[in-house]
Amino acid sequence: MLRIVIAEDAVLLRAGLVELLTRGGHRVIAAVGDAAELAAAVDADRPDAVITDVRMPPDYHDEGLRAALDLRERHRGLPVLVLTQYVATPYATRLLGAAGAQPAGLGYLLKDRVGDVADFLDALRRVAAGETVIDPEVVRVLLRQQSGDRPLSRLTPREREVLALMAEGLNNQALAQRLTITEASVVKHCGNIFMKLDLDPTEGNRRVLAVLAHLRGE
Repeated sequence: MLRIVIAEDAVLLRAGLVELLTRGGHRVIAAVGDAAELAAAVDADRPDAVITDVRMPPDYHDEGLRAALDLRERHRGLPVLVLTQYVATPYATRLLGAAGAQPAGLGYLLKDRVGDVADFLDALRRVAAGETVIDPEVVRVLLRQQSGDRPLSRLTPREREVLALMAEGLNNQALAQRLTITEASVVKHCGNIFMKLDLDPTEGNRRVLAVLAHLRGE
């Protein structure tokens, strides 16, 4: 069971998330409607994970995202899952770019693309466990934006597909299942990707962040 704080200004969606998480066996210790209430709830009783939108009152810019980043500064390693309707990559890159010193427990999912409750709960579990989970559409946009970069142009279409799934946080076994290939083939593709992008093939979450850092052009 996870203890969770939800920050979502849409009342019906907030209530729906509370119901969904409760049915999933978790405990929602606070469900709030703005960034200030989010910060106060986490500071009062640190949860196992935070679920927040990007844009929140009063100005509906990036209050939720800024609150999440500030909370991760004050509460080292706090798992944060951003659940938003905005595919805009500046939000995703800000979240991931601020993760350099704290690579664990980050997620960025699009509300419109969460089509299965079990998948959502699994993503939350993975974020709480310290993994990185990024919506495939966000990864595809990042790849398109960086498509003119020389290192990425070295990759074959299959390697770009593997890179996108790697950035979602999938391990080799999951990659093999998704692409219907052997794990040996996945290992070979990953090795080629790391070689072509001059990346150290570190296993786990640091590998994901290394890939995303490269996609940001760092």
